[in-house]
Amino acid sequence: MTDPAHAPAYATLSAGQSSVTILPALGGRIRDLTLGGRQWLWHNPDRPFTAAAEDASLGESVGSGGFDECFPTVAACTLPSWVEGAKGARIGERGALWRQRCDVAIATEEHGHSASCTWQIAPLSFEFKRRITVRPDGMLDLSYAATNTGGTRLPFLWAAHPVFPLTASTRILLPEGAQTRVWMSDAAPFAKGDAAYAWPRVTGRVKNGERAVDVSRPAAIGARFACTIFVALPRTETSLTIVEGRHALELRVHGRELSHAGVWINRGVLAPTERKRPLLRLRRARTYSTITLAPCLGAPESLADALSEPWETARWIEPGATARWAMTLKARPA
Repeated sequence: MTDPAHAPAYATLSAGQSSVTILPALGGRIRDLTLGGRQWLWHNPDRPFTAAAEDASLGESVGSGGFDECFPTVAACTLPSWVEGAKGARIGERGALWRQRCDVAIATEEHGHSASCTWQIAPLSFEFKRRITVRPDGMLDLSYAATNTGGTRLPFLWAAHPVFPLTASTRILLPEGAQTRVWMSDAAPFAKGDAAYAWPRVTGRVKNGERAVDVSRPAAIGARFACTIFVALPRTETSLTIVEGRHALELRVHGRELSHAGVWINRGVLAPTERKRPLLRLRRARTYSTITLAPCLGAPESLADALSEPWETARWIEPGATARWAMTLKARPA
């Protein structure tokens, strides 16, 4: 257990049955997300929320659960040599934000209680801002701004990374028929590759050949596997929804701002961030099942891959310019 004297400081915003708890020392991570009177986020019972050093590996902090912001990449990568101002730069797993304490300003305004978090990052020179507002009606607004503070045009990816418990009743609702690609597959009945499918069905392998697998009900796919799937969003207002029994959480976004939804499924895995290890070799006493439903600006996980075919979805910003996007979270009956 974490010694309370060394536990990270936190800030909690609340209105009615809704609240959000933020950990500034852990890159502004959202530890608790309570909407509709229900706390939605998964917490790792074996990995407390503790401060991470700049050179720390994943595990004790990222593996503890909650809701991270991944920027300017999700997966660790080395940028191509043709990216001016940062050629050959190495960016760590989950990006630059989770490794540093953010500046936080709390305010109470007409539209609710808010917390504004600010980061300055390198080697890609960005100022990143996130504003969380808990509204009087119990909904949660998140607005983002990324400003290029360098002297050259720079690329980035962004993904929200809320980790939810995965149970037998978990369902994922995304736009029917949207283009779907498997980015990572480990012991799952389908293979990664450039093939495009139509949500929620992906072609999977079975003993007698192939069949369509419904990935919107992850627990029904298998007992032990992991995969990452990216779904292209229509250029309209849309909702990404996770359903847990009689409860549903909607993440409302606009496809003109956010291009993809990422779905990270970890079924029977101890540490959800250790996806590069062959899962079937893990022999540990306790395993967990988690799922992440992530609005994304660009895809796939690696900024280096997003800069090349077949993806080419990285967002570019000119020096001094700012990119903005937003989403709203709402709990409702399923």
